[in-house]
Amino acid sequence: MLHKVTIAGMTMDPSSNTPVIILKSETDEQVVPIWIGLLEATSIASALQNIKFDRPMTHDLFKNFTDMLNIMVEKVEVCDLKNNTFYARIYFASKEREFSMDARPSDAIAIALRFHAPIYVDDKVMEKSKVGEEHHGDPLDNTEEGKKWAEYLEKLSPEDFGKYKV
Repeated sequence: MLHKVTIAGMTMDPSSNTPVIILKSETDEQVVPIWIGLLEATSIASALQNIKFDRPMTHDLFKNFTDMLNIMVEKVEVCDLKNNTFYARIYFASKEREFSMDARPSDAIAIALRFHAPIYVDDKVMEKSKVGEEHHGDPLDNTEEGKKWAEYLEKLSPEDFGKYKV
């Protein structure tokens, strides 16, 4: 099952100084934090804040290109989580055909924002990304690093989900 999500906010992980995007389910309030790169965070933040640049940035260039080819983005899906790596797919449609492509979630989200396309998270990703609950899939990361991340996520509160400043 797919869960439609919204971007609840962006924050910085204080221990690694890495941007984190927080996706929140529209139905059950579950959140999925995804650590992303600084460039992708900037692209997402600029789209959220409707900031326009004189020259097209990478995701804007991609949208301009697909617009010229009359290709639309129907939706993006965060479809899997394996070994602490999130996977996504972008679903495209044109008059001639429909197709999907593998993408990093950060790129998929940046593109979805530019197309005003819905963002979904698969059930298995929601389940695997839950913190502090028993997992029925992959085992929890029991390393010191894994324990540190679990502790950080457990302490996150809604106030921590502020907008990332560009």
